[in-house]
Amino acid sequence: MEFRYLGTSDLRVSAVGLGTWQFSDSWGVQDYEAAKAIVETAVRAGINFFDTAAVYGHGLSETFLGRALRELGIREDVIVATKLPGEFLSRHDVFKGTKRCLERLGTDYIDLMQVHWPPLWNNFPTCEYMRALEELVHQGVIRHIGLSDFPVELVESAWSCLSTEDLVSDQVRYNLVERDAEKEIIPYAEAYGLSVIAWSPLAKGALTGKYTPENLPRFDDVRRGSALFHPDNFSQIYEVVRLLEEIGSRHGKTPSQVALNWLLRTSDSVVVIPGAKTPGQVEENAGAAGWSLTFDEWLRLEQASSRVVISRVVW
Repeated sequence: MEFRYLGTSDLRVSAVGLGTWQFSDSWGVQDYEAAKAIVETAVRAGINFFDTAAVYGHGLSETFLGRALRELGIREDVIVATKLPGEFLSRHDVFKGTKRCLERLGTDYIDLMQVHWPPLWNNFPTCEYMRALEELVHQGVIRHIGLSDFPVELVESAWSCLSTEDLVSDQVRYNLVERDAEKEIIPYAEAYGLSVIAWSPLAKGALTGKYTPENLPRFDDVRRGSALFHPDNFSQIYEVVRLLEEIGSRHGKTPSQVALNWLLRTSDSVVVIPGAKTPGQVEENAGAAGWSLTFDEWLRLEQASSRVVISRVVW
């Protein structure tokens, strides 16, 4: 496994982490023993970075992750990141919400607390919630502060509110066919020492090779309504998938492993957090690290993915 520091912090995390949105009713891992097996496999594969959020399964994800880490006796060996949603960002709710996260995780500290999204529907001043998070660092309750789904302008605004602490990360959607983060966020992160935590690094499974234009997600699958799987969009994505399969065959790697490796090779500031529903998927994701595409292979994927135009106007 490869390791990278989160921003300028002392948090040394695996380049491939584990996202745990799937421990919820949205993605289907609602059995604790299945979740524990996924966490245990991740640790055996060298993964030490686990990302969750208060809203995942209305707390179920945090509960499962925390319990698994306790039962495995590895809490001190891993980095746990969670998030407070935009609705929880009044000063008193930052404190109350963090307390609830600690209780569900069964821990007395959180390595990385992230603001899940800006308070779009409320009028919480940016400095109110950022200063509250900074106070929690002073209390020893959280170790570092990060953001999620913040554009550069709001990253700068949030950062300017901090007096003694630095931001260490911005978590954003980033994968081989959804590359808008490269326009502003990644250059900014590289310039100012932030890490970019890539969520949906496999484009909700569109890059795994599981789907074809003739075999799209079922109507009862949460992915079915995603623009990625609209036939007009997926027909373009599938050309990239075929190239991932071709390149992967040369290295003995799967399309998922090639797609994740491309992200890691594109910027040293990037850490990926793919989800997994089975121990096998965890092992596959971990296999994205520890090897490298050739420049020619990286460039072919760069060129092929640059031709993909994802339209979200699908109705």
